Amino acid sequence: MKRFLKIRKVFLVLAIVLGTAAIWGFASGDSRSFQLAKNIDIFNSIVKELDLFYVDSIDPNKTIREGIDAMLYSLDPYTNYFPEEDQSELEQMLKNSYGGIGSVITWNTKLKRSMIAEPYEGMPAAEVGLKPGDILLEIDGEDLLGKNNQEVSEMLRGQVGTSFKLKVQRPGQKKPMEFDIVRRSIQLPIIPYYGMLDNNVGYISLSTFSGNPSKEFKQAFLDLKKQGITSLVIDLRNNTGGLLDEAVKIANYFLPRGETLVTTKGKLEQSSNMYKTLREPLDLDIPLAVLVNSVTASSSEILAGSLQDLDRAVIIGNRTFGKGLVQTTRPLPYGGTIKITTSKYYIPSGRCVQAIDYTHRNEDGSVGRIPDSLTTVFHTRAGRVVRDGGGVTPDIEVEAEKLPNILFYLVNDNLIFDYATDYCLKHPTVPQPEQFEVTDADYAEFKEKVKAADFKYDQQTEKILKSLKEMAEFEGYLDDASTEFDALEKKLQHNLERDLDHFSKEIKSMLAIEIIKRYYYQRGSIIQQLKDDPDLKEAIKILGDSLSYKKMLSAPVAS
Repeated sequence: MKRFLKIRKVFLVLAIVLGTAAIWGFASGDSRSFQLAKNIDIFNSIVKELDLFYVDSIDPNKTIREGIDAMLYSLDPYTNYFPEEDQSELEQMLKNSYGGIGSVITWNTKLKRSMIAEPYEGMPAAEVGLKPGDILLEIDGEDLLGKNNQEVSEMLRGQVGTSFKLKVQRPGQKKPMEFDIVRRSIQLPIIPYYGMLDNNVGYISLSTFSGNPSKEFKQAFLDLKKQGITSLVIDLRNNTGGLLDEAVKIANYFLPRGETLVTTKGKLEQSSNMYKTLREPLDLDIPLAVLVNSVTASSSEILAGSLQDLDRAVIIGNRTFGKGLVQTTRPLPYGGTIKITTSKYYIPSGRCVQAIDYTHRNEDGSVGRIPDSLTTVFHTRAGRVVRDGGGVTPDIEVEAEKLPNILFYLVNDNLIFDYATDYCLKHPTVPQPEQFEVTDADYAEFKEKVKAADFKYDQQTEKILKSLKEMAEFEGYLDDASTEFDALEKKLQHNLERDLDHFSKEIKSMLAIEIIKRYYYQRGSIIQQLKDDPDLKEAIKILGDSLSYKKMLSAPVAS
């Protein structure tokens, strides 16, 4: 009976909406409005018929939610529906915070349980003493065996101030351990690390534009100025964006008051706006370099692209993601919210960096990037050539690092994670991140653990060779080339010892990052990664050469 009343209530709301749309449509004589009303009526009728006559009982929430998601999927990946129960997810996206314990969890395939992967510094998980490698057994007495990471994460999160009891099994301990944890508002690190590097180069890692990053960025920059920096690197790699206003505020620190940085254009007048720098800058002269990669998106591209268009910074790394769309949130009935794409944004040169045209899909529903041949040339203030339609192209492109195949499998099988856990049991303390390194003795020990684990991994060369042999046989060439194939097959056979030695540098680096963050959290892992960072090396090089720096940001010399 309750279920019938609930469905009736949903239909009543739909009928009101339908009636309003129909009256509006017919009154205005707008055929488009009629089509909208007609299709809402059809959808309403289909749901009714399914509920009355379908062979099995349907779940109205699940069925209609899937219909909504399919409708929104046909638009773009940034237009999303958040029902009342998912508002915390939306809040985390907008405010960069949530109620929980402050830890990344990962999946232990062998035990079929979640485990602590990375507690955040100063958050409840770290403060009560949870450590990476702790296997999650129970939450308030409920066994977590078989529950996936998403389910466990939802159980760990909750209203700020509520408490629960967590039972874990720690490697090296015989008995399980219990922790009483109080959930807090978890603020994800906005600037996980900043500091002064060699040659008085300042460095700020900015991880998001959600929350209030402009305030933290200002504090970090002013602190670095006190330390005596003479140039600055802003690291926007893997920063997927956030609030547009925050990107404008940070750009304003290095640009004069009154500059138009972003213009948004949408279907409605309220979606079309102009964003200018409103305050006096902090420093108009300090040389700037901005690091970007293929994950740098949205507000990150606004900051990087604006500084590039106004010839204020040298952009270094790989081409950015290419998200030139702006979203706003709109309230819906029953506590829901829709995050909807309402406009495109354009940076100072007039270009939009949107790389994918979601209005033109392939037959299979997929979408592709706009080819470079169809992009348009724009110019920076000094006259340098830049293009739209494909993200922000760096002034200095650095070849993206290609990780070896074996490293992917070592990480995926938790062998690097497990070694770091064992390492920490034997080493209560380690040197500061700047001095830490994985020794040859440490790596020899790791290799023995890998061999003892009967580690197996796929080699892409073997797969390609197998496909080539099949094609050669199909086309009648295999018999003539069988000797060559046999010789090549012998050379490409698995040799674990050889691969571990050949890729020791890359594997050692990953081991060092995993180990050091157990002691110094995210700050430590960033310091470790910066030790051999090709993008940063290029940034320090150009910032240290004032003539090359100025030339790169100046008008091209006519030939």
